[in-house]
Formats: sequence, structure tokens, C-alpha cells
Amino acid sequence: MTSEEKFQVTELDGSERLDVYLADLLEEVSRTKIKGWCKEGAVMVNGKARKGSYLLQGGEELSLTVPEEEPVDSVRAENIPLDIVFEDDDLVLINKAPGMVVHPGAGIYSGTLVNALAYHFEQLATRGGDMRPGIVHRLDKGTTGLILVAKNDFTHKHLQEQWQAHSVTKLYQTLVWGAPDPERGEIESHIGRHPRLRYMMTAQAEQGRHALSRYKLVARWSEAAKLNVHILTGRTHQVRVHLAHIGHPVVGDALYGRNRHRNLAKEFEAMPDYPMLHAAMLRFRHPRSGEELTFKQAPPEAFVACAAALAKWPY
Repeated sequence: MTSEEKFQVTELDGSERLDVYLADLLEEVSRTKIKGWCKEGAVMVNGKARKGSYLLQGGEELSLTVPEEEPVDSVRAENIPLDIVFEDDDLVLINKAPGMVVHPGAGIYSGTLVNALAYHFEQLATRGGDMRPGIVHRLDKGTTGLILVAKNDFTHKHLQEQWQAHSVTKLYQTLVWGAPDPERGEIESHIGRHPRLRYMMTAQAEQGRHALSRYKLVARWSEAAKLNVHILTGRTHQVRVHLAHIGHPVVGDALYGRNRHRNLAKEFEAMPDYPMLHAAMLRFRHPRSGEELTFKQAPPEAFVACAAALAKWPY
């Protein structure tokens, strides 16, 4: 069985390699796999198979035809190191590293947080399904920071109820291009799948789900800024979509800030290869004791280094 997907290339400022464009668009697919698809003739540009080195100009129609991988029915335990912030009999809080997918799916069945959890913990909640044991919520592949995992179904149920009631406080730190005016405000929209690029979300979706974010300027530099963002809903790519929607895409976000990302990459020596977005704080009630718990996590060294470089840039 094979699946075919068609989508149109966005407008580009200058040419861009086909494999690079697809790697940014299909965030959770490895670049090695994408290069293999191009080599095998599975990627068509305006109806003609092209290699990964083909230069896109913008506006082309892409057709991707790849074999559907047989889904696995169980998670393989893998000895992947985890940074554990807190643990008790009911839950564990992880400081997620960049580049780690949270759970298997879309052809990725190895190297995920779930693979690591299966190795390090004998018991995890099963309510989320066989391929998502313990997972209460998720973070994007490139997003770092706090993610909560349930060890049993009682905990999973009560944590999910808090998420659904929007009673969990979720605060992100991020670096963005430019600085929003006013310095604090709300971004409210409906977020849904992009009509042409199904791997992207849009804040202008007619049939999307309500999304609300609040931001506050923390630091302003000549070309960028540091923000705190409090999300009151939890939609796919919400922070990234909302900030791009108001004209201030996240630094390092090649999906929602493509042209600015590509242009500035030539000049900004410290340009990261993943979005500078960090889940810095979680506040929730412990499902068993009812105690309100607050956890904070400092951003990784790469985030700090990027912020320092932005503060001095342009050089």
C-alpha cells in the first residue's frame, strides 16, 4: 500500500533545495528518510520526479508517494537517557531534550520519549493507548522543557481532566524575531490544519479550534526579543502559530518563519536548527493529594547562547 499527498510550495525568497524544504515541512520525518524518498523517485515536482538537490523557486506543486509503513503494535524499550525533574508513585516530570519526538507514529517507532519511558519505568498508565503509555500531553519535536507523564490510570484520568478544564498553568519562554507592540497582550484565533499544507497549522482556519495565548515581553534587542507565553488552550503548534500570526515567528522555526529564517541564517552565525521554544513552568494539582504543585525549568544552554548572541546582533 502507498499513500500520496499533494501540496503547494509556499512563496520563497530565493531558491531552496527540495530535500531541505521537505525536512522543514515534515518536522517529524528524518532528513535521511526524505533524501531516500527523493532518490527513489517518490517526490514529484510539477509532475516530474526530482532529486533532493533540485532547487525550488516557490509555487510548485509537490506530490509525495511513499509506501505506508506497517505500524508496530508495541513499544520497544530503549536505553535513552532522561532528565527527570520530579518523580513519585503516581507521576514523573521530564525535562525533554530538543529533537525528541514524544510518542511513536507517522513512521517513527524508535528514539521517542515513549521508547525511553518503557525502558526506565516498569509501570505506566495505559489509558492513552498501547503506543502512548503514560502520555498526558505532548511537546513538539524541537520544543524543550517540562512534560508530565502518568504512571497509572488514576493519575492519567485526573491529569487529563485538568488539561481539558484548562486549569493547568503552562508557561513557555521563547525567542522571536522583532518585538511585539504592545509589549503584552492576547492572541486569540481558531487554529486548524492549513488548507494546502496539511503538516502545518494556521491561525486563520474556518473550522479550527479556539486558541488563546497571552504573551509578555521580557527583553528587547535590535532584531529580536524574548517573551514569556502563557497558553490557556493546548492546540497543535499553538505558540509557534500564534506568534507567526502576529508577525513575530519563533527564532529557528523554519516551518512558520521560513523566509525570515532562511534569509537571516546567512547572517546570524548562531542560528539554531530548531525553534527556540521552551516549556519553562507547569502548575497543576496532584491527582491523589490535591496539592497544587509548581515546577520551573531553566532553558537549555543552546537557548541561553542564542539569546546572548541575539542581544549582540547585528555584530
